[in-house]
Amino acid sequence: MPVTPVEKIWMNGKLVNWADAKIHVLSHVVHYGSSWFEGIRCYETKKGPAIFRLDKHLERLYDSVRIYHAEIPYTKQQLEDAIIETIRANKLRSCYIRPIVYRGYGDVGVNPLNNPIDVAIAVWEWGTYLGKEALTSGIDVCVSSWTRPAPNTLPTIAKAGGNYLNSQLIKIEAVKAGFTEGIALDTRGYVSEGSGENIFMVKNKDLYTPPFTSSILAGVTRSSAMALLREMGCRVQEVTVAREMLSIADELFFTGTAAEITPIRSVDRLPVGDGVVGPITKEVQRRFFDIVHNGNDPYGWLKFIS
Repeated sequence: MPVTPVEKIWMNGKLVNWADAKIHVLSHVVHYGSSWFEGIRCYETKKGPAIFRLDKHLERLYDSVRIYHAEIPYTKQQLEDAIIETIRANKLRSCYIRPIVYRGYGDVGVNPLNNPIDVAIAVWEWGTYLGKEALTSGIDVCVSSWTRPAPNTLPTIAKAGGNYLNSQLIKIEAVKAGFTEGIALDTRGYVSEGSGENIFMVKNKDLYTPPFTSSILAGVTRSSAMALLREMGCRVQEVTVAREMLSIADELFFTGTAAEITPIRSVDRLPVGDGVVGPITKEVQRRFFDIVHNGNDPYGWLKFIS
């Protein structure tokens, strides 16, 4: 989905014009993928614009940077204020928010430690990530031939730019084969996640989702969905999931900031359940959208901005 330019981007403490938000070609991030980022949504709720789970997203951003022996030169409160400032500067009431931390221009060798840590925040209007009909009708996916990295190769719990080379291969393979998305397995052959989404399976009204040890990203929407499902009275288990569960599941759905809660209607052209969006998926969707669209938030997940 193309990005529609807005007026301002926040870079290292200053708002700059969209066209002037540039980095040097020899920045470390360009050559080695040394960046960490978040995807966050601001919704125009019926009670006013609100950012969904900003605190948890920023916590994960700082954790990701720490794993790679770097330090963000701003406090969480400063970044929170900068995000709100950027939204206001662009006069947006709903938007996608992309804070990104990266190693900038300095040494060009693999050793990253002498490079400066730069920070930018961009916001733009972004609709349904996986297509207009995805949320209501579901999507068709395949099991990818590409696996997620082994736990002693790349730390998948970090939302690092370099990790998404693997995601790109998963996505490219799926799209070229006529699917909307791909599901990756881990190195042991268990279900991991989509190219940019976590996955849930329903079987006999029980919910299963892969654990962190299956090389998944610790999704913020994933944890939110788990809370909603448990409030619904569902039993949610974080367990290793065999590939064949994708064939016999009653319902499947993805979660993610961009994907929100997206039903899966087929895997490798085999219908999931009856091939329509199931009741548990519909209900957790309803509860999620009641929070982010209507502003009915008993969890304190929304940060309202004027």
